[in-house]
Amino acid sequence: MAIAAIFEIPDFTQQQYDKVVSDLAAAGLGTPEGRIHHLAAAMETGMFFVDMWESEELLGKFPESLIPLIVATGATPAEPRIFPVHNTIT
Repeated sequence: MAIAAIFEIPDFTQQQYDKVVSDLAAAGLGTPEGRIHHLAAAMETGMFFVDMWESEELLGKFPESLIPLIVATGATPAEPRIFPVHNTIT
């Protein structure tokens, strides 16, 4: 079952986000297995992310690559809130 994962990182800037995305792409991890959609948006302070994954298990494999890159920027990774996907409209 597809899931939505929502992350909020209050101390994360758009520049830090761009660096993490670039580093993931350079490592061949820019399109991880199981991720269907990714959305990143700025908040008043920090950023939030909404990802749709094929399953929670596939999402579970991604943090081992992602978290060290976030930490390297000086930001604090966030635990996601996970919700089952009921519907998507594109």
